[in-house]
Amino acid sequence: MIRAGIVGATGYAGAELCRLLYAHPEVEIAAVSSVSFEGQALSDVYPAYRGFLDLICGNQEEVVEKSDVIFAALPHGLSQELAAQCIEKNKVFIDLGADFRLENEEDYKEWYGGTYLDKSLHAQAVYAMPELFREQIKGKKLIANPGCYTTGAPLALAPAVKGGLVEPQGIIVDSKSGATGAGRGLSQTTHFTELDGAFHPYKVACHRHTPEIEQTLSHLAGKPVRITFVPHLLPVDRGIISTCYARIMPGVTKEQIRQAYEDFYKDETFIRLLPDGKVADIKAVKYTNLCDISLHVDTRTGTLVAVSALDNMVKGAAGQAIQNMNIVFGLPEETGLKLVPPAF
Repeated sequence: MIRAGIVGATGYAGAELCRLLYAHPEVEIAAVSSVSFEGQALSDVYPAYRGFLDLICGNQEEVVEKSDVIFAALPHGLSQELAAQCIEKNKVFIDLGADFRLENEEDYKEWYGGTYLDKSLHAQAVYAMPELFREQIKGKKLIANPGCYTTGAPLALAPAVKGGLVEPQGIIVDSKSGATGAGRGLSQTTHFTELDGAFHPYKVACHRHTPEIEQTLSHLAGKPVRITFVPHLLPVDRGIISTCYARIMPGVTKEQIRQAYEDFYKDETFIRLLPDGKVADIKAVKYTNLCDISLHVDTRTGTLVAVSALDNMVKGAAGQAIQNMNIVFGLPEETGLKLVPPAF
């Protein structure tokens, strides 16, 4: 059995990791930690876990010592020192935060206000979106797990960008997220009375996930890709829908685009490419590691409209982290993640 530890187990992503790892047939949860709830049972923080996840929240040192793989569900800026400890002890470290996602330190300084404490450590990190970078993940110990917006948008656009079917400039990513994406800490905008019945964009064209999406798409395209990214806050608990607009290259047909997507994702367990005429919907992927993609072509303007839907807490966080763990430990990627969405 793989001994797994979760640092930051009482945040939304950490709690989701606990829920999914509990049912993983090859994993034993060895230890969990929480700064806010140290000494308390996880099931006291989340009563739904009573009788299943009654582990006592300890500290980071306990998690590192007792575990083969450590998942860090922490805000940005808090993972670098912990990662160094884990790598020094030859542990696998999977970071659900942003500290190892950006390759360029200048981008990290600009968008997150931090620096790389150990450049050699960052050189060991692999950006781990399995559907796009599977071979680079195998055998690695320092895993940068992509976030929710930065998973949905690239998966919607990857085949078109990699195949040169759309222009690399002028791409627009319009995304909507459930409130869990803001984390468990309360802010004015996530109060029920502020959120209920409301719907609005935020951090328009200046969201810190912008360079991460551009980094992924640029790797696929083999040239710089620039996007306009606008996120919105939905009055729902889970889910992210990304509607992506890209100008189709001259001469490229709707049939060519469809074939490119079918070829690209034909062997991907967690990607469901929907039939023509269907539209991706967050309700159809809730509680799963699935990403649904629907394709639409505006022939009048020559625009590809690619829509992706995923559960931001699973495929956008904990589920993808477990998928990456499975790759690192040589397990089938779907192990512990055969999750069927509810019908209603």
